[in-house]
Amino acid sequence: MPGFKTHSGSAAVLDRDHVDTDQIIPKQFLKKIDKAGYGEFLFFDWRYHSNGEENENFELNSPETKEASILVTGKNFGCGSSREHAPWALKDYGFQVIIAESFADIFFNNCVKNGILPIRLSKDEIKTLQKEMSGKLIRTLRVDLDQQQVENEKGEVFHFEFDPYWKKMLLNGWDEISITLQQEASIKKYEDERIVNG
Repeated sequence: MPGFKTHSGSAAVLDRDHVDTDQIIPKQFLKKIDKAGYGEFLFFDWRYHSNGEENENFELNSPETKEASILVTGKNFGCGSSREHAPWALKDYGFQVIIAESFADIFFNNCVKNGILPIRLSKDEIKTLQKEMSGKLIRTLRVDLDQQQVENEKGEVFHFEFDPYWKKMLLNGWDEISITLQQEASIKKYEDERIVNG
């Protein structure tokens, strides 16, 4: 994966708590084993009416938010099942950063493993960002993982905590396989010794 250091992009508000993974990507679309192509089904039951037409009342269907790469939402985002398809769908749709009051633990880890930065801010900070982005204006946020801060267009800075291990993984674009391959020489030496002494 490419390393994640900073990202500036338009932000969309999904002012809802306890958004579960079945709403993020409904179960009927979990038929593929690769990560591509899930974006069109993101929030499917909210984005579309039963006849397939767009739901004009859904937050992410407005022209101002369709190109958003940052999602600002409520608490306990990504609860429910542990399906990794949820961050796959968010990433394929175009989201690079999810800002929420809290996340389900497995969903949080799945985001990091797939190159999405999940940021926890306080309820008051979330409300400040959501209020700033209300209305029809497109709002841009700048996210800096190295400095662990989010900056809005007014220059207000919101600092966030982030686990040092996952921070290093994201900054370098590493996953567990990448970490393992860093020990490739030792692994090969061990395998060669096993063959010789087998």
